[in-house]
Amino acid sequence: MDHLRALADCQEQFLASTRRADLATPIPWLGRWTVEKLVVHLARIHHWAAAQARRTQETPLGRGPFDVPQLYAECAAELRETLAELDPGARAWALVDDGVPRAEQTGTVRFWHRRQAHETLVHLWDLRTAIGEPLAADGFAPGDEAWVDCLDEVVTVMHPRQLRLERVARPAARIVFRPEGADASLTLGGAADDAPEVVIAGPARSLALLAWGRGVPDDDRLAAEGVEVTGDRILAEAVVRAGLTP
Repeated sequence: MDHLRALADCQEQFLASTRRADLATPIPWLGRWTVEKLVVHLARIHHWAAAQARRTQETPLGRGPFDVPQLYAECAAELRETLAELDPGARAWALVDDGVPRAEQTGTVRFWHRRQAHETLVHLWDLRTAIGEPLAADGFAPGDEAWVDCLDEVVTVMHPRQLRLERVARPAARIVFRPEGADASLTLGGAADDAPEVVIAGPARSLALLAWGRGVPDDDRLAAEGVEVTGDRILAEAVVRAGLTP
């Protein structure tokens, strides 16, 4: 994937949606968050990620109040321009290097291409869903490749980090994601060898959003989208609720 192109496309859609959204709109699946809090959060993440890519400490943005669309536009441009300017293979501070001495770190700028493309895609879904607009509004429709890649990042980067930082316990079941149209299944690591296997199959977008904490396996929305669970649903729900991502 061209993650920089995907990032720019998602940022453009996110900013356009922000400008027409009621900032007070709640986002129930994110606790007490509103659209305003979501937009400011993503702006801060972009600003922070640009500094991580440069291997510098970011200048704090302050507590606000902000012109929210303007803040997002500025931070989105900062990230996009920073990543475009840097060599993708250059060293960067990255989430794969928690606790690793700097001389042994393996993170690169390219890590942030992918990480921020997915961050923006998931939060674009949050925003569009909260304001009652389909993600495919304006002809924008990320394909299965993007969603499988988003799911793969959870399985190979984010969930292993959750385990490494001891934020979650070892999964009580071996969760196998089988996205439609993908060449292979994706299996969460960390479960005991004798843990029961639970297969969660369905559209790539639905599985990626599930892995990112947007629902649990038995949600009516996910069932309506064609997500099927083979194995112990209670165990699968417990693993997902524990948090595969921060």
